[in-house]
Amino acid sequence: MESRSLRYFLAVAEELNFARAAERLGISPPPLSRAIRRLETELGVTLFERTTHSVALTPAGTVLLAEARIALDALQAAGRRAQRAAARDPKLVLAVKADGDAGLLEPILARFASEPAALPVAVRLCGWNEQPRLLRLGEADVALVHEPFDRTGLDTETLAAEPRVAALAVGHPLAARDRLALADLGLRPGDMHQYLDEIRRESRDLAQLLTLVGLGGVIPLLPASVADRYPRPGVVYRPVTDAPPAILAVAWPQQSRSTATAALVRAAASVAEAEAARDGQADE
Repeated sequence: MESRSLRYFLAVAEELNFARAAERLGISPPPLSRAIRRLETELGVTLFERTTHSVALTPAGTVLLAEARIALDALQAAGRRAQRAAARDPKLVLAVKADGDAGLLEPILARFASEPAALPVAVRLCGWNEQPRLLRLGEADVALVHEPFDRTGLDTETLAAEPRVAALAVGHPLAARDRLALADLGLRPGDMHQYLDEIRRESRDLAQLLTLVGLGGVIPLLPASVADRYPRPGVVYRPVTDAPPAILAVAWPQQSRSTATAALVRAAASVAEAEAARDGQADE
């Protein structure tokens, strides 16, 4: 299959309308329809069910849609990585959400700098869960990211598992309690993924989120390290004893053969292990 055939298929699969897909691609509908027919002939499967009024994906088309996105992303990523590797001063791009590193970013960079394969690091600050997309598009080489996230095409290693705390406005009735349970917030463990997604849609970053908390608008569940690192007037943090832990992972593309990326992953794992050992000693 050619990449052009996949791009044509992807446009039709996303629009489910040949005329709109053709307009999006800058071509007319007849050659687009012929290209899709050729692709179906080449694969020996029907990708779309067509009527005079509708276009729908077949089961084969649904599978190809997911795979086509991955394949086209991989092609773009390969080009971007090749361009960056050919730069006069190559750098390793590390994607991380601002305030989303559990306090590990600086020690990781310091440990990585001592590695023989180390390169200068460009830290790419991003929004909630943007890191996997940046990795798949070749705009980042490695990332620190909290679960849950889309692991498609990525390898990962867990770095830290932190208890969660609820951030509440000082005047909230639950703020008078020393500790909370999920039921106090009207939640069950199985609700966590949806709840976290809803909270992330409320704000672009932690500063904005804590402002909303102080106004009594939301009650997010955050990694416990946030309570120590980001005290805010008008906001209190309370442990939520039965909440699933906040998992921080390091992620990188499965196809990566970069020795610098491998060195940064090793540095991240080493720093996280040392931090966990110190925390264990402090609890004894």
